[in-house]
Amino acid sequence: MNCKIRRWELSDARNLATALSNKKIQDNLRDGLPYPYTEKDGKEFISTMLAANENDTFAFAITVNGKVIGSIGAFRQTNIHNKTAELGYYIAEEYWGKGIMTEAVKQLCDYVFSHTDIIRIYAEPFSHNIGSCRVLEKAGFQYEGTLRSNALKNGNVLDMKMYSKLKTEL
Repeated sequence: MNCKIRRWELSDARNLATALSNKKIQDNLRDGLPYPYTEKDGKEFISTMLAANENDTFAFAITVNGKVIGSIGAFRQTNIHNKTAELGYYIAEEYWGKGIMTEAVKQLCDYVFSHTDIIRIYAEPFSHNIGSCRVLEKAGFQYEGTLRSNALKNGNVLDMKMYSKLKTEL
């Protein structure tokens, strides 16, 4: 399967809602997303991403054969970390384990490093999310360590892993 990342379009909201209305996906994301996730929620998210500062927010739809199956973004940090961006992503469960997310992460990193002054992209998956950790490793990210008791999700205190990729490592 060939995947491409592209700029969001409001018409993507239905496919976004389908992908995100899955508890398995939401259990591996940060809090704040409504469940179930509706097409209206998708339109609000897409509108926010389209209106965001293009020098700070790098948000894209992940597509396979033209169909939106997920989301990926890198978000510039502030203050002394303003040359660093945090990576976040997800795809619909039916596309897990097919190498699609690894390819999307590579495409996003290539875009951010070639079009901005960002020098470091990092991600912090929950340590139990082995699939996400493998995506990052296969995309060339380096494991930096475990952030112990770093999050509270669904009433559980969780460890997170820190991964990063540097512009110099392309």
